[in-house]
Amino acid sequence: MIEPISPEPVRTWEAGYTPAYVSNGLVGLRVCPVPLLAGVATVNGFVGMEPHTGVEGYAQAPYPLAGNLRIGDASLAQSPDRAVLREQRYDFSCGELHTIFDFHGDGARAEVRSVIFCSRTRPTIAVQELELRVDRDCELELAVGLEPEGTLGKWLEPPRCPPDHAAAVDCVTMWGSHGDMGSLGLAYGTDFSGTDQVRRRLSERAGGASFTTYSWRAQAGARYRLRHFTSMVSDAFHERPIHEAARLLTAAVTRGCDALRVDNREAWTELWRGRPTLIGAPPRWQLMVDAAYFYLHSSVHRSSPSSTALFGLSSWPDYHYYRGHVMWDVPVFAVPTLLFTYPEAARSVMTYRHSRLSGATANADARGYTGAQYPWESSPRWGQEAAPVEVPHSYTEEHVSMDVALEFANYVHATGDWGFAADYAWPVMSSVARWLESRVERTEHGYELRGVTGIAETQHTVNNNAFVNYSAALALRKTAALGRAVGKTVDEHWETIANGLVFPINPETGVIHNHDNHDPFEEKGETPEGAAVLFPLGYPIDPETERQTLEFHLRSADRYVGSPMLSPMLGVYAAWLGDRDRAFDLFERGYAEFVVAPFDMPTEFSPARHPEKPRAVPFTANLGGLLASCLYGLTGLKLNDGDPTTWCERPIMMPCAGEVIHVERLWVRGRPASLTATDGADRAELVYH
Repeated sequence: MIEPISPEPVRTWEAGYTPAYVSNGLVGLRVCPVPLLAGVATVNGFVGMEPHTGVEGYAQAPYPLAGNLRIGDASLAQSPDRAVLREQRYDFSCGELHTIFDFHGDGARAEVRSVIFCSRTRPTIAVQELELRVDRDCELELAVGLEPEGTLGKWLEPPRCPPDHAAAVDCVTMWGSHGDMGSLGLAYGTDFSGTDQVRRRLSERAGGASFTTYSWRAQAGARYRLRHFTSMVSDAFHERPIHEAARLLTAAVTRGCDALRVDNREAWTELWRGRPTLIGAPPRWQLMVDAAYFYLHSSVHRSSPSSTALFGLSSWPDYHYYRGHVMWDVPVFAVPTLLFTYPEAARSVMTYRHSRLSGATANADARGYTGAQYPWESSPRWGQEAAPVEVPHSYTEEHVSMDVALEFANYVHATGDWGFAADYAWPVMSSVARWLESRVERTEHGYELRGVTGIAETQHTVNNNAFVNYSAALALRKTAALGRAVGKTVDEHWETIANGLVFPINPETGVIHNHDNHDPFEEKGETPEGAAVLFPLGYPIDPETERQTLEFHLRSADRYVGSPMLSPMLGVYAAWLGDRDRAFDLFERGYAEFVVAPFDMPTEFSPARHPEKPRAVPFTANLGGLLASCLYGLTGLKLNDGDPTTWCERPIMMPCAGEVIHVERLWVRGRPASLTATDGADRAELVYH
């Protein structure tokens, strides 16, 4: 396997940069350029009340890897300007963040090297290893622990030191979220080496930070090392998360930092085998693909209780990050890659939807429908509608229900897991089908879905939106097929509705328009919703309709590109038409221009087209769109219930002449397989190992 490409190291921190994002899908950290200064922490499943809207969302957590450094009378906490960043860099191959900074104290300078990672094999654990050297003999103090300053919430049980026999644990505590919606158990432990002549003290301040402080007479040139382990467990896992955090911390400390790093590296190595390699493309495109792959897999884990959000587990005070809500971005843009690269995480994403089926059922009941209507912004804990009241399309952008049903169908196609199909997919998909049956309107034209909002989110609704109606037809057919395959009783009316749904096709031109009476120059009329029916939805269309539809929507691409969601896929549409130059240009403007310094994360909106928008990163829909374009769009791969060797359906046209997309190892129906798409080939090759 070719090593993944990591971003260039950062040696000067500029205004407007967003701190590094370190996560394993259960614990998410935003780490400052000087890592001992408190950043932001998020824990999957830990929820609280969003203060400005009153809705449920991700809660803030005390920063678990905070610290302080003192030389003489100068301390980092009081004088952060005395710290100078020398280098901060990712190692994408193993999910580690490495930082070197200098601290200029009274009479001496300390060089500090930090390594931070969130363990993939022990997902509640975050680790920081610190190495220090000073240039002169001096009195030195190094403290690490939990920092709640600036975090909404309160201690439910104040920090305390456990009994002496719990040698691995320095401190245990429990934090409550704003609005008393959730509780979080925290425990940390430390391990110091370099001298025996060291004094250790623990602070237990009920209203503030909890730190373990080491003090010693440091010798010039000598190396000192402090390892800091933290376990963070939400009440989504345990009724008494404070105790569970202490147990899991003890197990991690017993395993040891070196072994945890090895385990974490091996887990990442396995994940990287599924990454698309671009042979013949400009090298910077491989970096962007690797970065997208890294941030997607950083944001998901098979142990995640609450799926993942539009920005994974990243958060920063400059933007609301959609409050950690689970939206249509996950099934449409994130899951397609995970089905092949990390099916266990894809399963956890769908288990979340299955376990929140009652919330979707209540959502339908409240609107006068039967079955299950999945909410537009699903709350992490309860799966209820959590969109702020000022979001008007939260009750009209209903395609999320079909998106959920189709991700279950695609999971079964990709994995061949018929036990999951019967126990998990069928209850969800059949409930969505029943909702659709009650939602459609029977008119003289056929079955219509009126008064909806599609991908183009506007203040007004439309009738018979293309993405909505084609998704509904596909979901109904796949539900009926799955039901028969697992021996369930299928309502024959579902296929009648699917066959009778009204589609917004121009009978003269054959173009799939966005909706009834669509004008490409109306508000957001340039959104390629009709093209999205072809990809990423994958609805089967005859070649002439495909060509007419793509040509029509690409005429508006220059007005649309730079918007979130479908911009990374515009290049696929041009490639399908055989326009190589146009495809490359649209990938450049539809994805490359979204990627910002310092760590190659994609924003929600392209700064080149929308400089007024916040540079919130990493936006999962955009990076997922790029990965899906590589794995599905450019390779012509389309999931179905047939033989996987027949999934690659179309001739290959790449944005760069002679380009090859190769994936070393995908998981297909429980078996390893490779994927190779070569420019000019009749079909891509999916081959079992």
